[in-house]
Amino acid sequence: MSTRIEIDHRVRHPEKQHRVDNPISRKPAWIRVKAPTSPVYHETHALMRANGLVTVCEEAACPNIGECWSQRHATMMIMGEICTRACSFCNVATGVPHALDATEPARVADAVATLGLRHVVITSVDRDDLPDGGAAHFAAVIAAIRNAAPATTIEILTPDFLRKPGAIEIVVAAKPDVFNHNLETVPRLYPTIRPGARYFQSLRLLDTVKTLDASIFTKSGLMVGLGEAKPEIGQVMDDLRIADVDFLTLGQYLQPTVKHAAVERFVTPEEFAEYAAIARAKGFLQVSATPLTRSSYHADADFAALREARAKKLAA
Repeated sequence: MSTRIEIDHRVRHPEKQHRVDNPISRKPAWIRVKAPTSPVYHETHALMRANGLVTVCEEAACPNIGECWSQRHATMMIMGEICTRACSFCNVATGVPHALDATEPARVADAVATLGLRHVVITSVDRDDLPDGGAAHFAAVIAAIRNAAPATTIEILTPDFLRKPGAIEIVVAAKPDVFNHNLETVPRLYPTIRPGARYFQSLRLLDTVKTLDASIFTKSGLMVGLGEAKPEIGQVMDDLRIADVDFLTLGQYLQPTVKHAAVERFVTPEEFAEYAAIARAKGFLQVSATPLTRSSYHADADFAALREARAKKLAA
């Protein structure tokens, strides 16, 4: 069984240590969450450790971990916990990853079956070191879950597979129910917020998924509060609709450490409601836009709503 790699958080982000500190702003009342205390939370934590699994809930310091784990919802992060990218918003460790673990697909599938999940979200670090960016490993995980828990619907949140020809096709052929890839922010902010990625590559990925298999739901997410302007968010929405993306998530960016990008402002719940109304008017089948929205937050309920929305649209 694989053992979880312990990372010294003092050097978790070595590439960021030269940066000037950005003081962390006090969170408004609508952002604060309670510390997890539920017994089910601790059971979920124990299951993740027993199976040697990594979760993005922990690695990305998600504020919703207490709520989600108390409902036996956990987003599993495959291919290790060390990323080859150095995005300025992300709390996942950066460095040289270890070799892929061939036992991981079976361990993930076992955890999904043990938790009795109706819907599971599988994400990963970026693996620019691999010839296919980890596409075949994603496919192996999907196949293992289908075998161990055939009733479970599968949502994946993938890297951009930048300069990895054929990678998207490999993952689409494995037929996940939802293919998610986050744009994260507006194009103008990519050089500072997501420097290793390319905005139009991410859009192309989402468009390619739909072209290859229109039955797969596509999904993408944005953070706000990084200095973007409202018209820029509207333009990204339009770009996503041109790519026929079904589901949009918008949430508040929260600064993990003083070495990460600063929060420019906290967007109010009322502004999130306005963004949600705009997105629905643009034709997204499903929209989740709240300060604490994250890609996999309430993913099972959202997937049920997404299927229902498609059925209504087809029946109209």
